[in-house]
Amino acid sequence: MDPNKLNHDAQPAEGKLIRTRPRSGDASRPQVRPKAEGWTQITSPDGRPTLQFASPRVKQPATHLADLTLAEREAKVVEMGLPKFRAKQLSKHYFEHRTTDPEQMTDLPKDRREELARAFFPPLLTEVKRLVTDDGATVKFLWRLFDGALVESVLMRYPGRITLCVSSQCGCGMNCPFCATGQAGLTRNMSTAEILDQIVQANRVIAEGGLGRKREAGNGAETERVNNIVFMGMGEPLANYKRVMNAVHRMIAPSPEGLGMSARGITVSTVGLAPAIRKLADENIPITFALSLHAPDDQLRDDLIPVNSRWKVEEVLDAAYHYYETTGRRVSIEYALIKDMNDHGWRADLLAEKLNARGRGWVHVNPIPLNPTPGSIWTASTREVTREFVDRLNAAGIPTTLRDTRGKEIDGACGQLVATEQDKAEAAAFAAS
Repeated sequence: MDPNKLNHDAQPAEGKLIRTRPRSGDASRPQVRPKAEGWTQITSPDGRPTLQFASPRVKQPATHLADLTLAEREAKVVEMGLPKFRAKQLSKHYFEHRTTDPEQMTDLPKDRREELARAFFPPLLTEVKRLVTDDGATVKFLWRLFDGALVESVLMRYPGRITLCVSSQCGCGMNCPFCATGQAGLTRNMSTAEILDQIVQANRVIAEGGLGRKREAGNGAETERVNNIVFMGMGEPLANYKRVMNAVHRMIAPSPEGLGMSARGITVSTVGLAPAIRKLADENIPITFALSLHAPDDQLRDDLIPVNSRWKVEEVLDAAYHYYETTGRRVSIEYALIKDMNDHGWRADLLAEKLNARGRGWVHVNPIPLNPTPGSIWTASTREVTREFVDRLNAAGIPTTLRDTRGKEIDGACGQLVATEQDKAEAAAFAAS
């Protein structure tokens, strides 16, 4: 599907929005209600989907260099009887050279390399499987964590940027019926270092030429690396708030403390944990905030996004607007278009009305065709309905862009990340080998 063909035929002049006349016909289309299909949704005695906000009490990975601030790394090095500048050397090896191999750390004392590596680099993510599509421009990784838990991340090359979709939890506790990740429930939160190691390992793959055509460094060009992060992998990022924010701080911290990335290249997405959204605004970090809304009315969203039973649409939109007011950063509204469920024209009108009620210029809507999951009969909206939905929003003055879908062929698109039974079998065989 070409997203460019779904917007207006004419182009805006001088930055002004083109107003179109929305088409009618909603009354003749059915209203499909959300229903988990192909799996049994966990519910409470009152029949409501169960939400898991707290991570189960399970063993966490050993402390890794990426879990620590530079000052904490220096203190640990001094405790080992070495000068604190060794912490900077270790940090550069990990964040810049993408290695934890002591044999490659030739600037460290030879008789202490193994000891330092054991102390600072306990095993985190082990690659089990790699699937590639889009002529090598999209790669999905299946990672095995120290305790056998499985997570996925997706690396994508676009013109001018390289994006990594990272996971923040093993599974997810938000229990959304259309999302494959939520079907497994929440195993545990990922550590700060486990989140960051997805980036470091992706950078290693890029440097090795594992993401399609490799751009050579030199003549003013730097070595390619991930420069765009989206917290849209497995898990609800704001339910693992402390570790996710620690990871963000390491991402934007300059070398040797961190990866030296731009905060504006980082997007944190949520299904609507309103208090955490307000807390995120007060962090005073210019990251991009994305709200996975998917329905503008509580009647539908209560079933489609179970967390809506805690924080309703109006409260979540108020929190999103607070993020804009506090940071000056435009908010993204994510909206998966599901045939005959949430794609009616009147819902586009209602969404525009609620967004415009809070002001103009503070928000951008990103509709995306639903990515079907195994066992579900839900499908993406038709081309005609998708265009009408986009047209209605644009006509109401809401900047709207149909989002590109990548990785469907390898179950790597939004809502498709889940460790299948085959993945678990392969991971078990890998661990035993």
